[in-house]
Amino acid sequence: MTGISEGESVSLDLLKKKMAEFAKERDWDQFHSPRNLLLALVGEVGELSEIFQWRGEVPKGLPDWKEEEKQHLGEELSDVLLYLVRLSDICGIDLGKAALRKVDLNAIKYPVSKTNLNNEGSQSH
Repeated sequence: MTGISEGESVSLDLLKKKMAEFAKERDWDQFHSPRNLLLALVGEVGELSEIFQWRGEVPKGLPDWKEEEKQHLGEELSDVLLYLVRLSDICGIDLGKAALRKVDLNAIKYPVSKTNLNNEGSQSH
């Protein structure tokens, strides 16, 4: 259904294209204003938050989670990603380039010398 083979990476451009086609086929472009997409994104972040709400700290890799719990988490993470990709597309923002720029800006704002946990007086982020 996706046309992507196992192990093949998925680009933001492919997701953007798929979401645009999906919305167009259903005549949803009329509803996909930046405001509406943002509100839908916030709702999905809330659903994602509910998964973790009463679990306390969760170790990396989710070793104690059942497979169906991990699948549900993947679905909610996907909803957040898809709305974010759609919102960025509707706003005319190249999300990949914006994210790389933000990483570069964060590297300047939080240089290794000031954030390394092995340094005295360090900050963590």
